[in-house]
Amino acid sequence: MSNSNPLIHAFFVGRAFAEALGEQVEVAVTDALSDLGKFDAEQRERLRQFTAEVLERARQEEELAMHGRTATTVVTTEGSEDVQATIDDLRAEIATLRVEIQRHRSASL
Repeated sequence: MSNSNPLIHAFFVGRAFAEALGEQVEVAVTDALSDLGKFDAEQRERLRQFTAEVLERARQEEELAMHGRTATTVVTTEGSEDVQATIDDLRAEIATLRVEIQRHRSASL
């Protein structure tokens, strides 16, 4: 430091410090945003997998429940179940089962 003015020296030290600090902040913010993006992507994938698992379980349980069922389900032209027809089928099936139970009870008396 030959004949340099302490004020000029302080200015350049301050400027170098500010630039270095700015670079460090930029790196830290970039890393934080990158980590946040990864976290978000991981959470979305976990949610997608969870949803797929829930739907698969529901499908399997529905298959098991419907496997032993004798009544037929009416399907509309759009391919979705006609809810009223399904309810009617279930009521008819319940009525049939009640008759069978009543016959069984009568036979065992």
